[in-house]
Amino acid sequence: MPATTTLRTQPRPARAPRPARRRTAESAGSPLLLGHGRLPRVLAGTALAVFALLWLTPFALALVTSLQSERDVASSGLNPLKGALTLESYRQIVERGNVPVWAVNSLLIATLVSVITVVISTLAAYAFSRGTFRGRRVLLAVTVASIMVPPQLLIVPLFQQMRAFNLVDTYWAVILPQVVAPMMVFILKRFFDAVPRELEEAARIDGASELRVFRSVVLPLSRPIVAAVSVFVFIGAWNNFLWPFIIINDSSLMTLPVGLATVRESYGIQYAQSMASALLAAAPLILVFLFFQRRIVKSVATTGLGGT
Repeated sequence: MPATTTLRTQPRPARAPRPARRRTAESAGSPLLLGHGRLPRVLAGTALAVFALLWLTPFALALVTSLQSERDVASSGLNPLKGALTLESYRQIVERGNVPVWAVNSLLIATLVSVITVVISTLAAYAFSRGTFRGRRVLLAVTVASIMVPPQLLIVPLFQQMRAFNLVDTYWAVILPQVVAPMMVFILKRFFDAVPRELEEAARIDGASELRVFRSVVLPLSRPIVAAVSVFVFIGAWNNFLWPFIIINDSSLMTLPVGLATVRESYGIQYAQSMASALLAAAPLILVFLFFQRRIVKSVATTGLGGT
């Protein structure tokens, strides 16, 4: 019988199952939380349109009211546009009040408050984030606890302090009490905690001092959050009414919200002029937000490396 040869083949090793390729938000180009497809995008767009309409409706009503005469505004009826549009309310406010001077005062005070607050808050936040000094946890706890203190409780001691330093009716009396912002220190501290320490160690190996590390490494990485904090502080200082109203008596030193309030109170309740005053005071803030909106959104959506 012819010899038969059998060929033995070794079994091939089983291949590991390939992991299923997940379609991520980056590859699909759509938000991960909303899913994929047309329906989630339509729902998201509808929700955003509804929220935008709810936000813009009071603004549109205020604008229409400010562009009408007092007689038309006071007339009965549900139609918001009851007469011809006019700029009479704006003209009367500008004539009765020193609006340009008040606007310059508000711009100067808000700018100085923003700059000084950002400098103090960034230095304090960096010390809390990277420092190892004695009493660090206690000071941080006091800073966080001070966020819960209502500003109204500090009016009397602050006024006595400003009077003791002979600063009443000065710009510094309005600026100095506003430069301490515990909330901003806490926000910046949390952001600095996410900045990689390896970058700072590399700079120290190259011979950089602690101040140079902070200025050349940490701050460039923190541009989005610093810009957002600056905008928030600027808006708060611009809208601050109670403290400037108490500490300033000279009409030439008043801020725009305080000055416009005095004009309205001197001539009674006039709805068209009230809406015009509110829009005049809010217009610079709207411009500031539109100019820095990308920085604000980026600071919320990014981590410690968001500034790169």
